[in-house]
Amino acid sequence: MHTPERIDMTDTIELEGWVHLASGKVRDIYAPADAGDHPDRLLMVTSDRISAYDHILPSLIPDKGKVLNQLALWWMGQMTDVIDTHVLSTDVPSQVAGRAVICEALEMIPVECVVRGYLTGSGLVEHREGGTVCGLPLADGLSEGSKLAEPIFTPAAKAELGSHDENVSFERVVTIVGQDHAEALRATSIAIYDRAARIAAERGVLIADTKFEFGLRPVTGELVLGDEILTPDSSRFWPADEWTPGRATPSFDKQYVRDWLTSPASGWDRFGEAEPPMLPAEVVAATRERYIEAFRRLTGADPVL
Repeated sequence: MHTPERIDMTDTIELEGWVHLASGKVRDIYAPADAGDHPDRLLMVTSDRISAYDHILPSLIPDKGKVLNQLALWWMGQMTDVIDTHVLSTDVPSQVAGRAVICEALEMIPVECVVRGYLTGSGLVEHREGGTVCGLPLADGLSEGSKLAEPIFTPAAKAELGSHDENVSFERVVTIVGQDHAEALRATSIAIYDRAARIAAERGVLIADTKFEFGLRPVTGELVLGDEILTPDSSRFWPADEWTPGRATPSFDKQYVRDWLTSPASGWDRFGEAEPPMLPAEVVAATRERYIEAFRRLTGADPVL
């Protein structure tokens, strides 16, 4: 069992030829040291950090970064005829091998492109309150885990690090990015989800919901898929043989961590000002195994760890 390790967010890897630009909840971004103020490519490193409830937790999940990075690359390989991606190369510095990519520097669109095929999470909460999700009316009688008649696009406006993304209507997306880009985001997101849901179902996995991020190529304005895609951090993966509408389905993602954080065992009030506690060793180990199991089920192989 892995011993929980406390992270230091001020500690970034020094990589020869690269300069650290920024860190998000999970990823660290570097630019070529000689690129100046407007780099055309970036190094995106996926760390072992894990976040929940808008907090970066003080514990690492060993090998999580490698699993996420390799699974995202596998999925991108399934989508080559649907959307171009930001990945240029996987020839990265040895210190971050298996967990990083060199990618295009895009003009990122400040919209989380969420697609839901099943009703759960914040979508279920909103539907219970008013019968809609992001302004879209849904049928009556839906409950936890209900399969929707067709996938729906339920976007969110990107928030600053540490703040919660805001679910918004499609009309709000139009005001943010314009009609043409909004329609392209919706159509492309649903097309990716449809392809992924079919592939996952063949492997006994349901994709309850997922999110994508897109950017524009600075010169051509072409829409490009950026960031991760269809990982346990950005998606809810359910084992198909354990799905029953009307009750919660166990998932291959960080829900296990969320459940522990909200249990009496953690002693943490997520609505208070205190930072979240360290995860117990058994929670770290079980979470790590869930990420690896998701990779195995979807790809039919083991990640390179």
